[in-house]
Amino acid sequence: MLLPLAPWAELVSLVGVGQQGMAPRKPLSAKRGGEDAARSQLPATQGGPSPDHVDTLILDFQTAELWPLPAFKGKDSKIYDRRPIRQQRSIKTGGRVIARPSAETLHRHKYPRHLEGSGMGLQPPTFLLGLLLLLGQGITQAHTSPGENTLEEQLWPEWQSLKSSLFSCNPKKSGANVPSNSVHSLSPSDIKFVAAISSVQTPPNSATNNLEKQEWTENELLQACMGVVTVLSDVIRHFNPSALRPVCTPGKGVVPQNGSEDLWIQAKDLVRHMKENQQLDFQNDWKLINVFFSNTSQCHLCPSTQQQMHVMSSMDQLTSTLDYLHREVPKAFVNLVDLSESLRGPHWHQGTPLSPTAEPCRCSGESSRLSKVVTQWAYQETWERLLASSKYNEQESFAVVFQPFFYERALPPPSGEQPLQDPTTLALTLWNNMMEPAGQKDEPFSAKEKRLVKCPSQENPYLFTYVNSNYLPRLLRPHAKFEVRERMEITCPDKDPSETIPTSVHRLKLADIKVIGALGDSLTAGNGAGSKPGNVLDVLTQYRGLSWSVGGDQNLSSVITLPNILREFNPSLKGFSVGTGKESSPGAFLNQAVAGARAEDLPVQARRLVDLMKSDTSINFQEDWKIITLFIGGNDLCDVCDDPVHYSPENFTGNIGKALDILHAEVPRAFVNLVKVLEIINLRQLYQEKNVSCPRLILRSLCPCVLKFDDNSVELAALIEVNKKYQEGTHQLVESGRYDTREDFTVVVQPFFEKVNLPKTPEGLPDNSFFAPDCFHFSGKAHAQAASALWNNMLEPVGHKTREHSFEDEINITCPDQVWPFLSTYKNMEQGHGSQLLCSDRAPSASPPTSVHALRPADIQVVAALGDSLTAGNGIGSKPNELADVATQYRGLSYSSGGDSYLENVTTLPNILRKFNGNLTGYAVGTGDASDTNAFLNQAVPGAKAKELASQAQTLIQKMKDDHRVNFHEDWKVITVLIGSGDLCDYCTDSNLYSAANFFDHLRNALDILHREVPRALVNLVDFMSPSAVRQVFLGNPNKCPEQQASILCNCVLTPRESSQELARLEAVTRDYQSSMRELVESGRYDTREDFSVVLQPFFSNLRLPVLADGHLDMSFFAPDCLHPNQKFHSQLARALWVNMLEPLGRKTDTLDLMAYIPLSCPAQNEPFLRTPRNSNYTYSTTPAIENWGNDFLCTEWKPSNSVPTSVHELRPADIKVVAALGDSLTTAVGARLSNGSDLPTSWRGLSWSIGGDGSLETHTTLPNILKKFNPNLLGFSTGTREETAGLNVAVEAARARDMPAQARDLVERMKNSPEINLQKDWKLITLFIGSNDLCHYCEDPAALSAGEYVQHIQQALDILYQELPRAFVNVVEVMELAGLYQGQGGKCTMPLPAQSNCTCLQGSQENLLEIQELKTVNWDFQSGLSRLSYQYLQREDFAVVVQPFFKNTLVPLNNRGGADLTIFSEDCFHFSERGHAEMAIALWNNMLEPVGRKTTSNNFTYSRAKLKCPSAESPYIRTLRNSQLLQDQAEADSSVPTWAVPVAVGGGLVVGVGTVMAWRALRGHRRENPPISLNTVSF
Repeated sequence: MLLPLAPWAELVSLVGVGQQGMAPRKPLSAKRGGEDAARSQLPATQGGPSPDHVDTLILDFQTAELWPLPAFKGKDSKIYDRRPIRQQRSIKTGGRVIARPSAETLHRHKYPRHLEGSGMGLQPPTFLLGLLLLLGQGITQAHTSPGENTLEEQLWPEWQSLKSSLFSCNPKKSGANVPSNSVHSLSPSDIKFVAAISSVQTPPNSATNNLEKQEWTENELLQACMGVVTVLSDVIRHFNPSALRPVCTPGKGVVPQNGSEDLWIQAKDLVRHMKENQQLDFQNDWKLINVFFSNTSQCHLCPSTQQQMHVMSSMDQLTSTLDYLHREVPKAFVNLVDLSESLRGPHWHQGTPLSPTAEPCRCSGESSRLSKVVTQWAYQETWERLLASSKYNEQESFAVVFQPFFYERALPPPSGEQPLQDPTTLALTLWNNMMEPAGQKDEPFSAKEKRLVKCPSQENPYLFTYVNSNYLPRLLRPHAKFEVRERMEITCPDKDPSETIPTSVHRLKLADIKVIGALGDSLTAGNGAGSKPGNVLDVLTQYRGLSWSVGGDQNLSSVITLPNILREFNPSLKGFSVGTGKESSPGAFLNQAVAGARAEDLPVQARRLVDLMKSDTSINFQEDWKIITLFIGGNDLCDVCDDPVHYSPENFTGNIGKALDILHAEVPRAFVNLVKVLEIINLRQLYQEKNVSCPRLILRSLCPCVLKFDDNSVELAALIEVNKKYQEGTHQLVESGRYDTREDFTVVVQPFFEKVNLPKTPEGLPDNSFFAPDCFHFSGKAHAQAASALWNNMLEPVGHKTREHSFEDEINITCPDQVWPFLSTYKNMEQGHGSQLLCSDRAPSASPPTSVHALRPADIQVVAALGDSLTAGNGIGSKPNELADVATQYRGLSYSSGGDSYLENVTTLPNILRKFNGNLTGYAVGTGDASDTNAFLNQAVPGAKAKELASQAQTLIQKMKDDHRVNFHEDWKVITVLIGSGDLCDYCTDSNLYSAANFFDHLRNALDILHREVPRALVNLVDFMSPSAVRQVFLGNPNKCPEQQASILCNCVLTPRESSQELARLEAVTRDYQSSMRELVESGRYDTREDFSVVLQPFFSNLRLPVLADGHLDMSFFAPDCLHPNQKFHSQLARALWVNMLEPLGRKTDTLDLMAYIPLSCPAQNEPFLRTPRNSNYTYSTTPAIENWGNDFLCTEWKPSNSVPTSVHELRPADIKVVAALGDSLTTAVGARLSNGSDLPTSWRGLSWSIGGDGSLETHTTLPNILKKFNPNLLGFSTGTREETAGLNVAVEAARARDMPAQARDLVERMKNSPEINLQKDWKLITLFIGSNDLCHYCEDPAALSAGEYVQHIQQALDILYQELPRAFVNVVEVMELAGLYQGQGGKCTMPLPAQSNCTCLQGSQENLLEIQELKTVNWDFQSGLSRLSYQYLQREDFAVVVQPFFKNTLVPLNNRGGADLTIFSEDCFHFSERGHAEMAIALWNNMLEPVGRKTTSNNFTYSRAKLKCPSAESPYIRTLRNSQLLQDQAEADSSVPTWAVPVAVGGGLVVGVGTVMAWRALRGHRRENPPISLNTVSF
């Protein structure tokens, strides 16, 4: 009999209210003859509707007759709504009563004898999932008629809304077009039919017989069954649209006596239905059959043998059904689905009449979360192992696969969440299980999460069976061999106890320890430590005798644990655990760790431990010294995502504090190890690596918060952050000094687990031999590693403890230091490094200040540092003679940013500031490089030069912005900068690169970044250590210092001979460095904001080295390399820096005496601020103009041509590959920067306007630096000052026009010989500028130096370039006007005497106006002659000469006082400064982009960073005659001269200086008769 689905409750309700207009019906007989009799009644001969129109059959239990109901359409279709309808025990309808039959009535069936009495080991079922429809017999089928809602639309509208988002599979990729012949290659598209049978059982409720509530439960389960198969069928239909409607077969009664009997009958009904289904080819179509079953007792979760027996029993009772399907049904994939867990929620377990309590199963062993997880996994494994080896998986046309449903964390869902009320999630979880290979079905069930439908992969486009999964039971898989450890011995020379029992924990030797104990979780309890590989169930065994911190099995030669190591020093040690068992077992002794414990459980453990020690007669509680190890946190982290408040870092630390408080209050003579929680994120590597055999269900259930989120998820990032806070919180708790109030008690943080590297195999896979079989707990191998790491941590000084442990390293047990053999505490670190702060007023401002000038120490929230190895802390903690250890960066001890320990032990600026503000952050701890997390905001890098300082600043800013501990915009910050030693060490290798000017630029760039981007900051700029002091220390102690490494360590400081010229230069540049720092700070550049200031702290300017009584230097202040300060030195640096910060400017101490006692100052009562220029009422003596002559690049059209142009008239700036230049001293850039005191002029070729390439456009404006913005691979530019780096700058000082042909030939040869230049294909830009020296000497030989000769020489040079160089654009820059130079400088610039003889034509010209006029005429003739050269080289398409006329009228800008701005001149008054070169480069560039005939003919030397013109989309080319479309007469048109400045001829070479002499003489000669010439705006 076919019964289409309709919810029982709604149908009863429908009948109860009656249906108007419904024709009377005759009943269909349904007497005890069973379903066949009923089925024979179905034809329409009874007067009722035909079976094709029957949607529902109602059974009248009084007469045992079936009444057909018609299909409901239109308004009546509302009966399918999901609104709950009250149930009634008996309902009257049309005078007829529909009532529930008794179990006795419904269960009178004949069953096969072999099924009688079997109950699958459980109570008789109260309901059958999806099997009870109107308490009748038959099959429930999804049905749709025209005009009515589909089943899923009626009952599961949420499934409809989820479909589109959940389906992501491509149906075309799911299998071949031809159905598979083997179940082991069965793709979803091959499946034609989905069905379900079930024996889902719950026990009867002994407390009540409330059938209404039972009926409601049955209705829920009925909907769930049909919901599951409907969703499954929908998924299948995505791959195979012709899949038939799914069916659920109902059970035989409400309370059948035997679940397996009922399941067998359902199977028979299902087979009969499939054979009768006309749309199904029973023999050839593939079928997906789901067999649901459940266990009402929890015996299936009993461990080991009990579980095995229960699974075997269940398997036996399912055999009849599976045998029948196996025999009768061809081409079937059978899911054996265990829904026991789905019925285990609170809804079913509250003991109410509606939710009967599950029958208890008397399991042996514990019932902890770990036990449940492990037994769940073993239960699944047992089923899979049985099925994989059964006859059901031996054929090609039939397979049975076990599909488990387990909850995350082995816990039922929260109250109110019932998985059977969400058949969509249930079905999708089942489908996704089918997509996972057998043995890898590890995804737990979650009613909360809507998961996407998993798709068949291209590699495995089929449903997984045991055959195509290559299933091998885990217990049979190959595992690593159980490791046999080599014999371990300790050969320490001193194993004796103290001569008398110590009274101070800070003088405690290892042999003094008499008692050992431990608190913690399963890692300390030893779960799985001795389990053999693969024996997952044995992880439940607590091998306490192998526990790393407290186990005492055997001895050190075979088991490495902390007690076994200690017993080498004191064989009478007590308290360690032995054997196996729980914390209450006799062998546990003082190992009171509890498996599954969290931090909140520690106080109870501590209480129990104290009581045990007090009550044990073998322990002298008052006199015996005790070691107690506390390790907790893994379980807290595993659950933190479920309750972030409960497992917050504050609660975690607080709970640890409660336990420590108990120990501190009650336990005398105790040393407590507080081991940091490990870095748990590495567990993900084990979980995610499929090539490693791990029970992922166990991992996922034990630690979901670590494993269930995606790699880049917000949740995972939050977990990592909480992990760090857990670790930081333990440090802060202990370092507060809370447990150092007694001489006989201390707590020390042992941080070796702070960063853990997961061990790897030689193949690079995670090495699970370090883990127990569950891949979560430690194996004995890992316990041994943890024991040795803890031992070594205990002996390492506080502040120098190892924070990173590698399990792969060989076990190394160190011996106590013979000089200092005590366990390390916070108070017994090497003495002399701590300080006392006696300030009584440590309060912050009443409200956070907005001005840096009102900043108190307690207002500082963040501390940071930039610099080199001194700030990074190299060698601070290195012991004498440990030269290699100088490479270790002891950042936690660094004077300006270290935060190890506390001020009484370690003197650093952060430790001082923490006395004012305990919430200070940013300081570094421990050791490591700048990228390590513990470096935090100490971003100093060993070996750093000033040029790297800007990069450090940018990194620091990003870290402050990204770190949650820093409120970037609100927190006040102190940043300490110290740099320069590294530059001086390499100065002699490149005096230009490490010049004072470059040092100045680099330092300025870094401070500019901080000034521009960091709000609320006070920057300490600290001087570097004097090179002379470094030499004195290093060279004065040949027996102690590694002199043979001098050239490696600091070549330019340590290798020059005394009184040598090299040493004199070094001392000079050192002074220049220091002057640069002062000038930069005193410029006021960084005092433009109210919340930012840079203060020079000068305490390091003069260093007084420590001298012993015998006259020798005291080397105890230095690291083993004799260069770096050690902790003793850093302590003095920190004190001096602090004192400097509180001293007003103008009265700051500029000397550091290393031997002096430096007390820590307190802020002044009347002015309790960190001192700045303003709150010191200090005015800088001078304010030198420190400016950056770079330019801003604002162009948007910067791309090259789509293909390399062949015409010079289509040449874009980005097409230029090579630059070159010809000329005189103006092109070699003589005097562009300050000299280094040498009498010889320096050519700063790297700054040359037309060819220099030093730095970048942002700091140095030159033509190549502009072009590099278009093409970063530009070639040919000059750098530095040396000839070797001149590139293609062939200019020569004092050159004249007659030298141009030779320079042109030189240039051609250089280009031809360059391997980097493709002479034929690369476009070249050549700039020629000459003529100043020709004008200066014209009066000596007018014929030889006429304008004609001048032009002829230049033309000869151009001819050479034209003949020899393809693809070239040549700038010819007109010579400047010189005649009016004496008016420009106004007598303000004094030229050296040697320069005066280099321009003879100007020496007396001021007294002879005719000579001046003649010189002007020749000057103009030079310019006019050049202007015609552009027309001489028009024959070639790839060559052009363009005259650039920006110097035709030379102008000098005015300063803000109306006088001439002489900053464009160099210090010798006759060359251009860097600013002058920048202005020339801008003028040349702009000329190049201006059309010929409309070019600017005057230089605009007023300063602006935005004067550079840009190519446009309309005119992207460098302008030539042709692309300017102008005639020759237009090209010669005059331009107007601006009226904003005085016309001045600013000469190249030496001519400027001569003009200065002229002006100076003119002014001196006419001083009495005439007032000075006005420099108001005029023009020629």
